[in-house]
Amino acid sequence: MSAGLLVPRLARVKDVRRLTPDTLLFEVAADGFAHRPGQFAALGVLGVGECPISICSSPTRPGPLQFAIREVGLVTRALHELEPGDEIGLRGPLGNSFPVEDMAGKGIVFIAGGIGLAPLRSLIDYVLDRRPDYGTVDIFYGARAPGLLLFADELDAWRAAPATRAHLTVDAPAPGWAGRVGFVPALVAQLALAPQGRVAVTCGPPVMIKLVLAQLAAAGWRPEQVVTTLELKMKCGVGKCGRCNIGPKYVCTDGPVFRLSELAELPQEY
Repeated sequence: MSAGLLVPRLARVKDVRRLTPDTLLFEVAADGFAHRPGQFAALGVLGVGECPISICSSPTRPGPLQFAIREVGLVTRALHELEPGDEIGLRGPLGNSFPVEDMAGKGIVFIAGGIGLAPLRSLIDYVLDRRPDYGTVDIFYGARAPGLLLFADELDAWRAAPATRAHLTVDAPAPGWAGRVGFVPALVAQLALAPQGRVAVTCGPPVMIKLVLAQLAAAGWRPEQVVTTLELKMKCGVGKCGRCNIGPKYVCTDGPVFRLSELAELPQEY
């Protein structure tokens, strides 16, 4: 195991911008950091701690690493207090990645809710940057309210890509919102995309994922066609602390990306 996975390197925050009231997008300069879509890093603040955060930028786009960080606890609160020019602890890249080679030639259906769009953004941009290698792209995305939709300024660009559609919804209506109102699983059921020649990739709140998986199964999607992420209880990122152990697997090293067929073989405690 390389020292870079165990010992944090110091990296510098280049830019910070607000995505939603509780989520900031950080750009972090980290020369020589090579990752694949779906991997994550451990970000830390000296004297406070560190936490695992998905890398939401694609390796096809040179430049700083990007992390969408929602303030939910002590470490993320400290991260939110950082400003451009500050140093940050960085370990990684950690975990496995989305099976981009196996997805080649297939249509990709992205299904995300809330902050779950962040890890999928890396794969969305990867696929769109290599557009001839993949089939049709459908992006299902929802949030509780319009103001909580992540990367709202990028959705039009995604829609403009060849053979790409974006289907947005919010849980509750709001002034000025003319789009769909309802939950993501209901939208997936309504549009009922055929599974032939496609792969579905989903990430979001556990209850959303559970209902989405039920909709896909009812529509005839096989477990090996469905990819999801698990991020519960990860801490060290290298399979040593045991916090993310599920049966024979460690989410931080064997995941966080799993095919549904793999999860079916694990104890149903996740």
